[in-house]
Amino acid sequence: MTDELRSALRGRLDAVDARASEVVRSSTGENMISRLGAADWLSLGALFWAWVGAILFVSGEPNWAIVAVLVGFAFDKADGYYARKTGTASAFGRQIDSFIDIFAYLVSAALLYHVALAPNPVVSAVVGFVVLTFGGLRLIRHNSEGFGDDSGTSYYRGTTVVHTHLVVLANYFLLQFVPPWNGWVAGATIVAVCPLMTSDYKAYKTDAGHLLVGVGVVASAVVYRYRDELAARVG
Repeated sequence: MTDELRSALRGRLDAVDARASEVVRSSTGENMISRLGAADWLSLGALFWAWVGAILFVSGEPNWAIVAVLVGFAFDKADGYYARKTGTASAFGRQIDSFIDIFAYLVSAALLYHVALAPNPVVSAVVGFVVLTFGGLRLIRHNSEGFGDDSGTSYYRGTTVVHTHLVVLANYFLLQFVPPWNGWVAGATIVAVCPLMTSDYKAYKTDAGHLLVGVGVVASAVVYRYRDELAARVG
């Protein structure tokens, strides 16, 4: 065995030993739960409501599911606000937030399409796959690159998973009240906007998105409460 090969092999073994030691420390030393701060617990609140929404979706209650997911959105926004105000924002918290965003926005959007919009299971599988794929890549990118900065104003690179979720939500309402609208058109619309999540579009952080979601909460509640009357009027 040459000295170069022996050196390379030793380097590989040292790297494996270092990773193994790190795994042991993380599993037997510091308790994972003890690392969670108040902002992280708010993030977990968003995960709870996303799970409630998923249960309601599969139980055939899409309107209440939408409301539950939007409550989760409020928790998701609260965690970031709290972290910024208290100076406790961290890479660890951002990873937790991105993990929860998968369920709060991507899985819930795919479920909404599957339960209330999809014309058949095959189309649902394709649309859901596209939503999860581009949304997952978008979250990985955000974890890697963070926010962009434009003259002191922060922005997301590409449209966010929240934007995509709102597109699915808009299609749901269009299906309820615009007779020509159907699951095929909705699916095409959703698939068309998904690649924007991995584009170079600058999605600035503003309060407009918060207002839009707030309107969505009210609209969802109204639709559920008066859906029969509204459907009769449209018909």
